[in-house]
Amino acid sequence: MFTILPIKGFIDQIDGFYCNGISAGLKPNGKLDMGFIYSDTLCDVEAVFTLNKFQAAPLVHFQRYPKNFKSNFVLINSKNANALTGEEGIIDIDVLFGELSKQFELSNPIMSSTGVIGNRLPMEKIINGAKSFDLSSKNGENLSLAIMTTDAYPKTSLYEVILENGQKFKIGAVAKGAGMINPNLATMLCFIVTDASVPRNDMKEMLLKNSKTTFNAISVDGDTSTNDTVLLMSNGKSNAYDKEAFTEALRLVMQDLALLIVSDGEGAKKCVAFEVIGASNDEEAEIAAKALSNSLLVKTALFGEDPNYGRIASTIGASRIECDPTTLTISYNDVIVYNKGVIVFDKECEIKAGEVLKNDSFKIICDIGLGNGKFTAYGCDLGYEYVKINADYRT
Repeated sequence: MFTILPIKGFIDQIDGFYCNGISAGLKPNGKLDMGFIYSDTLCDVEAVFTLNKFQAAPLVHFQRYPKNFKSNFVLINSKNANALTGEEGIIDIDVLFGELSKQFELSNPIMSSTGVIGNRLPMEKIINGAKSFDLSSKNGENLSLAIMTTDAYPKTSLYEVILENGQKFKIGAVAKGAGMINPNLATMLCFIVTDASVPRNDMKEMLLKNSKTTFNAISVDGDTSTNDTVLLMSNGKSNAYDKEAFTEALRLVMQDLALLIVSDGEGAKKCVAFEVIGASNDEEAEIAAKALSNSLLVKTALFGEDPNYGRIASTIGASRIECDPTTLTISYNDVIVYNKGVIVFDKECEIKAGEVLKNDSFKIICDIGLGNGKFTAYGCDLGYEYVKINADYRT
């Protein structure tokens, strides 16, 4: 048995971890734009990355380290993705860490970047900014602000786990993400740290397992970034560990952040769970659920608070899974709007369904009626603000 308790605060509450965010002049008006995470002992590190074929330079740089390497430092910059910058983008990271190693004791330092694709890093600003870091500082709030791009708000999560024998450990994370959210293995940038003594072999296994139902189950706009990263660092300082407890705590952290991201979908006002049940198998349920979370027609109907179940049914059919209109049931929360080929969508039903869509969050439940397969994907509405933000993104 174990107890998992949510904690208010940031990752700086976890023993041995330090962090902060500064202004390096990458964003206008002196906004925070660069941050770090530092551990006073070496950490085991695992990560999952985007499946975009054009992985950004920081991801390539990470994967050139030897297998099972340890690290004590992560540098994160916003405003510039360092993607599609070729070998020069990777060399820039080596030059940066070479300069910082003259001032700080860094071991296999990791870089993560977010922002505009296709520009090399402004090296002078980043080097000078990073040299001003105080590695003894604990300011998780500043870090969460510094890594934001189009995010409307910072995204953090923190838990304490109490094991049956009385031992305790903490796990927390900070993330950014609001657009280009349609993950494959990971999404956006997410940095998870823990003082649990996690065996190295368990780290990747649990990241992959929990990504499937959290970060890999959300979509804002159907676009997969070049920089998507979920990073897990464990310094083991608590000397406490239980695999079942850690797996669940990690799931909670990842679920918290995944839902915060999809709720912040660049102008989004609604966070919607697309729960597909009764599919022939889990794989087909996942295909249909993700098709719904990605559908532009479904998203715009959500924005208009229009319970247009025809768009839901059409999207399921277009996903090419095994389905039959005579076995399909569609509900908005507990309001059934389509029932196995029978039209139940009268005026009263439309009013009740419309009331559901006025909420900030709700479920759309689609029972395929053919088997036991199930999967839940998460999406948001899509409105005018999304177009405005992305039309002006580079400026």
